[in-house]
Amino acid sequence: MLAIIIVSWNVRDLLERCITTVHASLAGSGIAYRIVVVDNASTDGTSAVLRARHPEVEAIDAGRNLGFAGGNNLALRRVLAWNGSRVRYVLLLNPDTEAVGDAIPTLVRYLEEHPDVAVVGPRLRYPDGTVQSSRRRFPTPGVFFWESTPLEWRWSDNPWAQRYRCADMPDDQEQTVDWLVGAALMVRRSAIEHAGLLDAGFVMYSEELEWQQRLRACGRIVYLPSAEIIHHEGKSSAQVPTWRLMTFHRSRLRYARLRYGNRLETALRAFLIAAYGAELLVEGGKWLLGHRRDLRQRRIAGYLAFLRALARES
Repeated sequence: MLAIIIVSWNVRDLLERCITTVHASLAGSGIAYRIVVVDNASTDGTSAVLRARHPEVEAIDAGRNLGFAGGNNLALRRVLAWNGSRVRYVLLLNPDTEAVGDAIPTLVRYLEEHPDVAVVGPRLRYPDGTVQSSRRRFPTPGVFFWESTPLEWRWSDNPWAQRYRCADMPDDQEQTVDWLVGAALMVRRSAIEHAGLLDAGFVMYSEELEWQQRLRACGRIVYLPSAEIIHHEGKSSAQVPTWRLMTFHRSRLRYARLRYGNRLETALRAFLIAAYGAELLVEGGKWLLGHRRDLRQRRIAGYLAFLRALARES
């Protein structure tokens, strides 16, 4: 039995497309499966659409936004306690994904044929067909300062971020990696039982990194490009860009502390305050010069909110 868990927030149409492609991918495969959708308090009519158009889906109303880790944990507890159906594999799937062809059966068969593998994930593609970076090495301390920060905006091909994203390895070859982006992760049930659930202290971002560190004790983590999934990426969090920025870096700070200790967290926090403080000054200068003032005003408000949050939490 395969359990497919989808945690959704205000992406009703994408979610419906995701469910449709899941069914199409598994049609005729002979694989028994059930889909569980956790609705993180959407306000776009997601629950009504699920009831009306997808009664086969087990819908869970979270009642509030539990984030990625909290929402998946809610479903995982239910899935692992199902009576009468022994779940062997669990697929954590983002609602803004579309399974291509037999991608899901391909992942199932791989786990069946490779008992030493704990996690397998597909090659992700953007809707335009280009490959989306999804393979990762575990981050070294330097990565925290270069990846998804103003420094990377200025030097996007820096060697720290490139190595972290496995840019030195071909994306069309099967390979064992440290961890995979969590848009589509198929995990062996026995590995989950051994490693435990996701750490709900991470609201979003870095939770799949920390989880896969524990899962690696149960087996290899494999990138399988013969299975492909389209990922629209960030369609939920993009609705609240300031929250997305805050949540990403809060999660990074938490992971830095857990992995490397308080000194790195303190240094990273000071760096973020300085880096985004500089960005705030740049945006303020452009606003004074009259350059796209609406855009500058939004960015200034976002950076101010982010910097206040960092200062409060220090």
